[in-house]
Amino acid sequence: QVQLVESGGGLVQPGGSLTLSCSASGTSSRIYKMSWYRQAPGKERELVASRIIDGTTNYADSVKGRFTISRDNDKNTVYLQMNSLKPEDTAVYLCYAYLRPRIYWGQGTQVTVSS
Repeated sequence: QVQLVESGGGLVQPGGSLTLSCSASGTSSRIYKMSWYRQAPGKERELVASRIIDGTTNYADSVKGRFTISRDNDKNTVYLQMNSLKPEDTAVYLCYAYLRPRIYWGQGTQVTVSS
């Protein structure tokens, strides 16, 4: 059973930066896709960024140029570097992993952008 553990959330002022980490345990296989989603109160869960094992990335338009997703494939760990944070980035950020044939979710980490 794969388990995902996120860390790095917190409170930051607008314009600030945070780095989220998500480590997967319970498997010795390389995970095909690892992603970050977010969910704000009253809103649907949305994809923030994803990275597959060959390095291909995908970003939500709202974070392009501000967020960067990276991975350590050997450690099954994914990172999300978030710069120039805005109040509208406030949400619970959840880690996602796709290891055939299943998907897995982390518990989430809160990111709050406020002055």
